[in-house]
Amino acid sequence: MSKYNSPIKTSVMIKVIHNNSCPNSKAILEYLDENDIKFQIIDIAKNPLSLFELRTLFKKLNKKPSKVLRKSAELYKKYFSEEESVSEEKALEVIALNPEVIQCPILIKGKIAMPGNPLENVKFFIEN
Repeated sequence: MSKYNSPIKTSVMIKVIHNNSCPNSKAILEYLDENDIKFQIIDIAKNPLSLFELRTLFKKLNKKPSKVLRKSAELYKKYFSEEESVSEEKALEVIALNPEVIQCPILIKGKIAMPGNPLENVKFFIEN
């Protein structure tokens, strides 16, 4: 049984930008499943998002692409030095080519999106 025991009601399908190697992403899927919330998985490793889809996603997130990069990832270090400021267009291009560099999960509900971490914020996002 989930530690979030109260039922969640939503009629909107939640889309989850998911990376199967990410424990946080797996936890969100488990939470949604346990709470009978309809969701669609978008596995970014198997189905990377296009530049257009990424731009749309970041508008919904209201975040710059550079703010969702996993700075600990080796790929990040390959493309960006610690001294340089990350250009948003370069961040988009790196994410499009290497989707595993993005912090997952990201939840999308209609015209808005949010990072799926911490888990405590997910229930509020889904209900509102």
